[in-house]
Formats: sequence, C-alpha cells, structure tokens
Amino acid sequence: MVLNRIEILDFKNIPEARLDFSPGVNCLVGLNGMGKSNMLEAIHMMCLARAMSSIPESALIRHGADMLAIKGDFTSDAGTEERVAVGIVRGKGKSLKRNGKEYERISAHIGAFPLVSVTPADSMLVSGSAEERRRLTDMVISQADPVYLSHLIRYNRSLESRNRMLRAGVRDDLLYESVEAAMNIAATEIHAARTRWVADIAPRLSEYYSLIAGNSESASIEYRSVLNDATLPDVLAASRAKDIALGYTSKGVHRDDLATSLGDYSMRRLGSQGQVKSFILALRLAIFDFLKASGGKTPILLLDDIFDKLDASRVEHILKMVSSGENFGQIFITDTNRSHIDSILTGLEGDTKLFEVTDGAFTENT
Repeated sequence: MVLNRIEILDFKNIPEARLDFSPGVNCLVGLNGMGKSNMLEAIHMMCLARAMSSIPESALIRHGADMLAIKGDFTSDAGTEERVAVGIVRGKGKSLKRNGKEYERISAHIGAFPLVSVTPADSMLVSGSAEERRRLTDMVISQADPVYLSHLIRYNRSLESRNRMLRAGVRDDLLYESVEAAMNIAATEIHAARTRWVADIAPRLSEYYSLIAGNSESASIEYRSVLNDATLPDVLAASRAKDIALGYTSKGVHRDDLATSLGDYSMRRLGSQGQVKSFILALRLAIFDFLKASGGKTPILLLDDIFDKLDASRVEHILKMVSSGENFGQIFITDTNRSHIDSILTGLEGDTKLFEVTDGAFTENT
C-alpha cells in the first residue's frame, strides 16, 4: 500500500497542506511542536479510522475551526487506485468515505489500509498497564481478521450486561449463566486468535530484536490469560460472589496481558530506555510482517522520532532493515536533526523525499 498524495484542512496545528509522497522513504524534519507527528497522525487517521493518541476526536480540529478534513490517494499492491476521506465536524462526529462512498460501519474500514506506527508513546506498551497491550493486540488482529473484531464487540456487549447485573446485585444464577454463555462463545474465539497471534509474532520479535541490539540480548513475549488453564464458565462461576461485591467482572479475556522479557528478566522492570525502545521497534516490525503475511498487503510504516535514545549502531541496523530488500514498502520518518536526516538519506537507495516542517507548513526540499 502506498499513499501518493494527502490533502489536509484544519487538522491539529496544520491549517492546510497538500503533499505528494515518495513510494519509498519520506523524511519530515523540524523542531518539536512544528507538526511532523501531526502529519503522521493524519495518515494514521485515514488508514485506521482513529488517531494515534487517545484524545477526543473533536480535539483534533485546529483551534478556531469548526471542522477538519483529510483526503488521501492510495495505490494498492495490486495497482488499484483508492481514495479515503475523513471529516470531523465539531459537535457532529466523524464521517469516513472510501472512493466517495461512506461506510455504514466504520469498523468495516479496519484492515483495508494496513499501517504500522512506532511512536515515543509506545514505551507504554512495556511500562504501562495491561490495557495498553490488549489495545495493541486487538487493533493488530482486527486489521488481519474482521471476524475477530465482531467477536470482540459481542464479548464487550455481554460483559457490560453482566456488569450491569453485578451492580444491581442480581443473585439469580440462571440469569448469569445465560449472559455468560454468550461471553464464552466470543471469549473462546478471542483467546484462540490471540494465542495464534502471539505464537506467530514471538519468533519474529526475537529475530528483529537480535538484529537491532545484537545477538547478546534475547527478547521474548508471552500471552497470559485466565483461559490458558480454565474455561470461562468455570472462571466466572467461581468469581461470581466476589464480582457481585466488587460490582464488576474481575476475570476474563478483558484482563489478558502480554509479558515482555529480556532473557530471564522482565523488560518492564529492568529494561533500559534503549532496550525498551529496541524491543518496541522489534515488536512493531514483527507486527508489520504479520499483517503483510496475513492480509497480502504491504503496510505503510510510520517511524516517529524512533532514533531518540538509540545508539548509532542500533540506528544503523534499523535503517538497513527497513530500507533494503523488498519486505518493507513506503516509510515515513520524523526527526528534529537535519544532519541526522541527511545522513539517513545519503545511505538509502531508491526514491526518497525530504520535507521541512515549520508551524504546520511543509516544504519539500529539492
């Protein structure tokens, strides 16, 4: 998948922009706060129907404006031309169109335009809560398998029904069992899909980490779920009395987690900043491979300020991996250091473009 052109109106600090991109490497350079990351977030919005950050979508509209608009022209791996248009009107919500036709369900867009992003906030995937890692897991699998997303929606609806019963103090076991049966059908599919996904990316993660950091360090990932050792009906029946007292469902696939390790040690507890960043990058590249293999489409790769806290040797390994061969396609890289970007472009083969960014304005350097 290649993004050929983007048009932006009143998105965050970008009042207006029209850019033509390289199908290879695109570099955006500028000081912090100038709009580099906002451009990547606009691309993310088109591909995944959501921003990178968790802020309200109305906050994406430029200050003083009533709406935002993003339009992009894509070419698929098969050569098909596609156009995506996103609009958000303050107080009225979001619209998403593909080739001029608005989606009935925005969830139907997920997976059509695969994308993998690496951002400074990704450190929370190691240091943050289990919710961060579940959100990543669900977003990635949903891009590859739309049926997974439907199971997730069904599970969450049933979960909310059970939680309402718990908050109301319902004591009827038959009522609980009827709701829990629906939860179990969805949870079984979710657990199976997550198990397959972790088994698929774990060796890829380990390989990429070794390439980035050197063979002296070994990284791994493990799927932790209550369903690894029990069935959901048994788990929910055993915790029902406790859940009534708590007022919410304390166990289930909505509590699953991913354990991240470096050798025999927890990455979360003992990983240095450089190791965590290397781990995150290896994880994202493993996800890239997974999406490409499962969907038959080459994802767009966004690398936002990835070279911060990485030594020169790791940066060199990363650049060689993503810019050589045919595995990776279109890449977007941001950095604050112009000389750093120049050195990146000098070492790359193929089509590249450089854009300088100042106060939401983008100037192509020719």
